[in-house]
Formats: sequence, structure tokens, C-alpha cells
Amino acid sequence: MKVLLVEDDPILGESVKEYLEENGIEVEWIEDDREIEHIFDFGSYDVIILDLILKYQRGEDILKNLRFKGVKTPIIILTAKDTIKDKETCFNLGADDYLTKPFSPKELLLRIKALSKRKHIETVFKIGDVEVDIDKQVVYKNGKEVKVSKTTWDLLYLLLKNRGSIVSTERILNYVWGTKPVGDEIVRTYIKELRRILPKDSIKTYKGRGYKLE
Repeated sequence: MKVLLVEDDPILGESVKEYLEENGIEVEWIEDDREIEHIFDFGSYDVIILDLILKYQRGEDILKNLRFKGVKTPIIILTAKDTIKDKETCFNLGADDYLTKPFSPKELLLRIKALSKRKHIETVFKIGDVEVDIDKQVVYKNGKEVKVSKTTWDLLYLLLKNRGSIVSTERILNYVWGTKPVGDEIVRTYIKELRRILPKDSIKTYKGRGYKLE
């Protein structure tokens, strides 16, 4: 699971990131809320955690813009604003959940998991003789577990989330490798690894565009 955390408090942001990662959730933390303008693939996140009181923008405006752009990723508001009016405003703008500070990290974790399951109704996928369990992050082939690296898992997960659609090479690079200086060749290497696990012709190559999981 991968979440986007938009929080300008360095101490709180670091503690939330650390707690969630200890519980198996990948966290991309934005401390400078202006950086959100440089994110193009919000669909790669399972949940967005958004503060309202930020340094450069109002969280309400960010929420409104995300929904206006068609971003469907579940959004949890995490803020010190605790009035019914504030909550009503955010829910009307498209927030999925609202948690006020101070809060229990465990409660935040539970809410994230609940929202993620709401988004991904299916948690076990079958592709021929291969079964992929999203919750357990395990791959089985003919009933036996297949060990895969984190990078391979991230690539498989992205293709699964977008099954039936072409996923561009650029999107794969951004989601799996982030800012690491790697190129198309490494994508092809890990696609080959997945093809050794999945049934023949499960992954289609679209030259110059990307890949699609059938």
C-alpha cells in the first residue's frame, strides 16, 4: 500500500511516516505543499492524507482542485480544525474521512486500511495458474508461494491496478523507482522477470508506449 502525506509540520510528518512504514505502508511525504503541483499520477496512491493548515495553500483548495481534476483516490483530512463547519466543508468538497489532531496513529492506520479496501474491493487476483494476494503481498503459482523482490511486487501491483489498460513506461518509472536515475532498460528487465512468473502472453508490450496486463 502506498499513501501520499501532505503535512508541513516536520516533527508530525516524520512521526506519521515512520509509524506507517513500520506497519508496512509506503509513504511519500510532501512537506512543502507546492510540490503537489508536480505530481501527475495520483492514481498510484491508495490514500492521500491531507492537512488543512499549510504554509502556502489552504488544504481545502488542494482538496477542491484534486476532485476538480478527477482524482478519485480516497482522501483523509488530518487537521487541528475541529468544527462541524470545517468538516462539512471538506466532505462537501469530496473528502472521504476526517481526523482531528491530536490523534492516535493506530486510528489513522485503521482508517487508511478501511479506505484502501473500499477502493480495492478485490484483494485476490487470479491470472491463469497464478494467484496474487494484495493484502498479504504474496504471489502463488500452482498453489506454491513465489518469492518476488519489492521492486517486482511494486511493478506487478501497478499493472494489476490498471489491468486491461496500457501503463506508460514513464508512469512505471515514476511509481516504482521515483526519482532514482534509471531508464527504460530496467523496466524491460523487470517485465521479463514478471513474464517468467505469469502465464504466457499475460503482459502485452506496446512499443514506445508501455505495457498492459491482460
